Amino acid sequence: MDPQLRHLRALVAVVEAGTFTDAATELGVSQAAVSRSIAALESALGVRVLQRTTRHVALTATGRQVLAGARRILDEVTHLHRLTERQRSELRVGYAWAALGKHTRRLQRAWAADHPGTALVFVHTNTPSAGLSDGTADVAVIRRALDDPRFDTALIGTEARCAAVATDNPLARRRTLHLRDLTRYPVAIDARTGTTTLDLWHPGPPPAAIRSTHGVDEWLTLIAANQAVGVTSEATANQNPRPGVAYRTLRHAPRIPVRLAWWRDDPPVRLGDLVRLSREAYQP
Repeated sequence: MDPQLRHLRALVAVVEAGTFTDAATELGVSQAAVSRSIAALESALGVRVLQRTTRHVALTATGRQVLAGARRILDEVTHLHRLTERQRSELRVGYAWAALGKHTRRLQRAWAADHPGTALVFVHTNTPSAGLSDGTADVAVIRRALDDPRFDTALIGTEARCAAVATDNPLARRRTLHLRDLTRYPVAIDARTGTTTLDLWHPGPPPAAIRSTHGVDEWLTLIAANQAVGVTSEATANQNPRPGVAYRTLRHAPRIPVRLAWWRDDPPVRLGDLVRLSREAYQP
């Protein structure tokens, strides 16, 4: 017979409580049940883990190692329970730059009305999969191609592109801009999670220079200092206002497709509802 979780819990309880009697009280079982669990654990492992006297309980040398392993196992089991509980109580949506922009609040209200027992939680994480790969998010907002067969996606809407320039840049005096207006300035590009590539300017002349950035905060800081200009989604302008940065609509620039992504072999509960409500949020 292999050790069972109740056997490991009994061992930890006895060590932490100091006696079988107190351990039984802690676990809400009888002292005899605790004794049987310890005996079953020792039988399954084929070693003695506790030295017992009428007044004293102590770990054997092997028991100390078993105790460390038991605690690790129980911690992992607790973690698994928390993960499943979290999935029942909330749905985490990752994003690298701007959630759903101006549509975020509309989706949150609609979701809360339809699913009052499950919170929709937006999580910022600057990774290409917006938190899917590392488990930070259950679903991700994606604005660039996600060429990974592990994930599936659904288009929920499109967004206009806009330019970001320093407020003391001459371009900030204009209400709208063209991509060609930016070519004489260095352009800040986040190649890892951003939506801007040099292909935007093709077949025209490319920008004078590229300034590589890593995330929206660094991108905005560079632009506010008038060390570069940028191109981004309208959602960034809505969700990330910054002193010193002016956002201007870009004319004739291709729109950005916005998708939700999830693990292909493990779609979250209520995914269909999230896709539907997200699409409705993008409707005029």
